[in-house]
Amino acid sequence: MRAQGIVSPDAQDDDRQLEAALRPLRLADFTGQAKLKEVLAIAIEAAKKRGEAMDHVLLYGPPGLGKTTLANIIAGELGVGFEQTAGPILQKKLDLSGVLSQIQTRQVFFIDEIHRLLPDLEEILYSALEDFRLDLLIGAGPGARTHSMAIPRFTGIGATTRQGLLSAPLRGRFGLVLRLNPYDAAELTRIVLRSSQLLGVTIDDEGAAEIARRSRGTPRIANRLLRRVRDYAQVRADGHVERAVAVAALDLLEVDRYGLDEIDQKIMLTVLDKYNGGPVGINTIAASIDEESDTIEEVYEPYLIQLGFLERTPRGRVGCQRAFEYFNIERKHRSRQDTLF
Repeated sequence: MRAQGIVSPDAQDDDRQLEAALRPLRLADFTGQAKLKEVLAIAIEAAKKRGEAMDHVLLYGPPGLGKTTLANIIAGELGVGFEQTAGPILQKKLDLSGVLSQIQTRQVFFIDEIHRLLPDLEEILYSALEDFRLDLLIGAGPGARTHSMAIPRFTGIGATTRQGLLSAPLRGRFGLVLRLNPYDAAELTRIVLRSSQLLGVTIDDEGAAEIARRSRGTPRIANRLLRRVRDYAQVRADGHVERAVAVAALDLLEVDRYGLDEIDQKIMLTVLDKYNGGPVGINTIAASIDEESDTIEEVYEPYLIQLGFLERTPRGRVGCQRAFEYFNIERKHRSRQDTLF
């Protein structure tokens, strides 16, 4: 039976410590995202030559693609300190004010899930990012007054999976807005080979390529699958991961050759089989598989669309011919009478 969340791009508790160990420390060691790396390399080098803080950076894209890793790399390349927090952690104005008041010159201040910042905290961040000023309210009632405190110039980095939820004023404070895209199989293969060296796993190119193909374009999933395949190889094989071992391990985990999990398959079978390829509304799909419509739209649909299995139309979701062929379902042709009524 599939381990829950095995192909989920969200970080799990047992991932975090291992991810930190596998993260590259330099931009040159970061695989993929060639254009983004070039833009960052130029910005980092320019800031170092001027001896100034680098411009603020907003990183956005699906989870598991390396936004936190890039933030750490930027701090490392600049040779400055790194302070990390997350939007959900900051609940009061004093939380954010306390962090900003302790910030050092040119330091990197990273806010993960920045789209989840409360509106009151965003107001504080506006002046901090643009004017390097911290506005504090002292006292309460009629005697309250605002005190403005200058803070050192720093580099703010925000990471989000949902750029559309950021307010326009906050988005406008970032000088660099960079998107991370899903990785192709060749890039993921290189990531798997690098991670296997760090983990002490012997693996050949074909075994790494098989893991990469089933990783949904996400390095976090690739590293997670590598660990599961490593366990299988140590128990059921001689410890060496070749293609046959990788296939057997991933089939046992019910990760198919496209990395589709149970929910992905339920979505596609609902559209293809129950509704003959659609169009069918997202709420109807959600009710059919007992899943939240927002979860389907934000977590599962993007990858299915990327594969060419699903299409969004004004009338609803439509299954593509490639999906009919993959799931071996024959499309039923409707008669004119059926389409009329």
